[in-house]
Amino acid sequence: MKKVTFLLLALGLCVSFATAQIRGNEIRVVVSPDHNDWTYQLGEKCTFTVRVVKAQNLLPNVTVDYELGPEMYPTEIRKDVVLKDGSLALKASMKTPGFLRCKVKAHVDGRTYEGLATAAYAPERLQPVSQLPADFNEFWAGTLAEARKTPLNPTMVLLPERCTELDNVYQVSFQTKSWGGRYYGILTVPKAEGKYPALLRVPGAGVRPYSGDTYTAPGKLIVLEVGIHGIPVTMKQSVYDDLANGALSNYWTFRRDDRNAFYYNRVIVGALRAVDFLCSLSQYNGKALGVTGSSQGGALSVITAALDSRVTCLAAVHPAMCDHEAWFEKRACGWPHYYFYYGDPTDEERETARYYDTANFARQLKVPGWFSWGYNDETCPPTSMYAAYNAITAPKELHPYLETGHYWYQEQWDEWQAWLRKQLGVE
Repeated sequence: MKKVTFLLLALGLCVSFATAQIRGNEIRVVVSPDHNDWTYQLGEKCTFTVRVVKAQNLLPNVTVDYELGPEMYPTEIRKDVVLKDGSLALKASMKTPGFLRCKVKAHVDGRTYEGLATAAYAPERLQPVSQLPADFNEFWAGTLAEARKTPLNPTMVLLPERCTELDNVYQVSFQTKSWGGRYYGILTVPKAEGKYPALLRVPGAGVRPYSGDTYTAPGKLIVLEVGIHGIPVTMKQSVYDDLANGALSNYWTFRRDDRNAFYYNRVIVGALRAVDFLCSLSQYNGKALGVTGSSQGGALSVITAALDSRVTCLAAVHPAMCDHEAWFEKRACGWPHYYFYYGDPTDEERETARYYDTANFARQLKVPGWFSWGYNDETCPPTSMYAAYNAITAPKELHPYLETGHYWYQEQWDEWQAWLRKQLGVE
């Protein structure tokens, strides 16, 4: 009995060690605006209080570097500032709509710790800088009409190991357009006979496998989670890593001088063909169809809903690709920050980007949308996302979670999922 008890104890310790994770840092840089809602009137001073804490107590004599000013364009940069008592007050303001960011790096025992906060100045007044091409709608209508001349020719392969008591799970694929390759994804379909609403999940940037969605509304909802790169989505992670570091490295820049050959052309067409595929399923009820995603997926959610009237709602978290041309006014533009990181565009590159700007699709939306992001997002700056959001005339609601960056809180996720379930009638 003692041997058995010892063995069980040993196994328990092994499991405990195996599941233990590194979580956070002992030292934190806390940057706090002096308004609880982080919102200010134009011209009003914002005071950022910077604190460096260890075990939740101020750490004295810390050396910090900081940047202060409009996001992506700081106007005050200081290095090697000593915080004798562990804190520092910094003041600034903005006279034009946008976001004022204070970003701090603290140097302690050879390590660097970062913190930031971002204050909003009349963000509801932001409007897109990016121009809307005169033939924008005609271009996309023609592109999709041409693509739909190619049959979907779908495939469905059951994945028994992923099926649940309530849902069958398949890897599926379908043709996107002539010479456009195929889209692959994971499809979840309720096992019980009946008609169901559908949800399309579109991905954030990167190259990865997908597991499918059996969690949003088990047994009540058809869900298609797609990849965008024309490759199966059930391979080993190493395959995707090799592609991300090789053939698909910086894919978002491929052929951005040609609106017909740009990488996102086939990506967007594929997302719309995914809607075609969902609507072709005999289990689809033909009534409720949502699209959702974050970052690149947030952009694709807006784009898909704007281009297909069968989509009845969308939910987008920190949408990317917003207001590319804001760069020309030294205002924060959205990921992938084409001109900020890749230099002055050619005329062809600038013109092409207008056909792939989330803000220009946002102008076309006609269905309800749920949006959420954080003010501290450095990948998709809130200035760019607000510009796109403010261009929407359809029913919309925004749920900012101020402190988040390019991630979400559990409460944010729960609210996101609850909204989708309500819209799709699967509460």
